[in-house]
Amino acid sequence: MLSLEKQLAFELERFQVAPKEIESIFIGGGTPSTIEPKLYEKIFESLRPYLKENIEITSEANPNSATQTWLEGMHQLGINRISFGVQSFDDAKLKLLNRAHNATQAKEAVLNAKKAGFKNISLDLIYATLGDSKELLQNDLKTAFSLPINHLSAYALTIEEGTLFEKKPHMSKERLNLTSWLFKKIANFGFGQYEISNFGSYKSTHNLGYWEYKDYIGLGSGAVGKFGMQRYYPSTDIEEYIKNPLSIKTEQLDLNDKKTEQIFLGLRSCVGVDKNILNAQELKRAEFLVQEKKLLLKDDTFYNTQYLLADEIALFIS
Repeated sequence: MLSLEKQLAFELERFQVAPKEIESIFIGGGTPSTIEPKLYEKIFESLRPYLKENIEITSEANPNSATQTWLEGMHQLGINRISFGVQSFDDAKLKLLNRAHNATQAKEAVLNAKKAGFKNISLDLIYATLGDSKELLQNDLKTAFSLPINHLSAYALTIEEGTLFEKKPHMSKERLNLTSWLFKKIANFGFGQYEISNFGSYKSTHNLGYWEYKDYIGLGSGAVGKFGMQRYYPSTDIEEYIKNPLSIKTEQLDLNDKKTEQIFLGLRSCVGVDKNILNAQELKRAEFLVQEKKLLLKDDTFYNTQYLLADEIALFIS
């Protein structure tokens, strides 16, 4: 934690963070539920003067390690939103995905979070895996919506280099018709889609911040930060990070990079794309898509109503 504290002090100065300016915090990108809440205390003490009133503070958690004691401890620290990496409520699928928890543990973890005082609870589901069927996914949704959640993220399984599934590409089986069916089913349960993978009666402030292209501090090994036209990358080697947390690589963005990212992020979410950032040719193509009922123009902003076509639409405009 000393390395995190050192980097935090550095970033607060570099980002010129003013008191009461931080809008959200997200603890994740690993397994926060294996770290005792008391170890987070100094970080929160350093951050407290910079936090806005009633901000969203989220922690990811794995169902098998998020004990009742851990949940209560995190809630006492000020964390007010919990996001569980459930992935599925089907034990055979969980085993296939090499998850350490079972369906019973996942359900108990969500219920325990409610007991601990969390009002904002999210869970992740994975689809497009080998063996997925409408029946299996319907059962996952039925179980998810029987629990006290107000947010759900649904991600297609992707095969990344260096992961357990790198030599098993057949594990990923995305079919557009099944994905469309799944998203409609989630909507039928009353959760609106506000980004290609995110649904809820509650919209995450932290998620929206990324899509609105706001600046953010990336704290810890393998994190990413963005300030203005620069992106920052602390070391991905945990041992190197501990020795020197200020060994941070910098990437300079140009105006074209910024616009491209704003178009892709805006069309994948409810944020949309401000027409004023588009050049004449891009604006012409966007207006054509409005005529073809592929985009909606409202208050000088283009909105995409078909998130599954977001990348294709973005490429057409760009």
